[in-house]
Amino acid sequence: MTCREACFSQEAPRPPLVNWRVARRRALACFVGLTLGMAVTSLGATGCTLAATGVAFGDYDFLSPGALEGAGAITVHCDADTSYTIALSPGYGSYETRRMMSGEHPLGYNLYTDVPRTIVWGDGTGGTQTVGGSVADHAYPVYAKVPADQNPYVGTYTDNIIVTLTF
Repeated sequence: MTCREACFSQEAPRPPLVNWRVARRRALACFVGLTLGMAVTSLGATGCTLAATGVAFGDYDFLSPGALEGAGAITVHCDADTSYTIALSPGYGSYETRRMMSGEHPLGYNLYTDVPRTIVWGDGTGGTQTVGGSVADHAYPVYAKVPADQNPYVGTYTDNIIVTLTF
């Protein structure tokens, strides 16, 4: 099942208006697997490709005191060992706070290069970092987090991230 199928096949019904303050809200989110725009820049004879596995966060419980975390992966395959960098776009938001959208309703999140989720994966500007390597085949984990204390509408939340591979 692709990330797109997982998100759109599990849309949650709206809770009755009477219970709206205590009902568990369901927000499904996917990353990269929805729309993977790839920009590949080649400066030599080596050929490289990339593939991405999206992040499916699952249900976001607005009553939970903890953040919702998930992970995906970006896999790089090159014909030979060559140096490259991987950059991610800000999507609908900014690098400070990316936003998934359900119609006009936002849900903040971000993507990180590290397990503790402290280094924002971006394009190298504004305090973000890119990921680089020189191995012909390698999978790079993408760590994601939706912070607690948000009050989203019930729905399916998505974002479009462009992955840029430069080698």
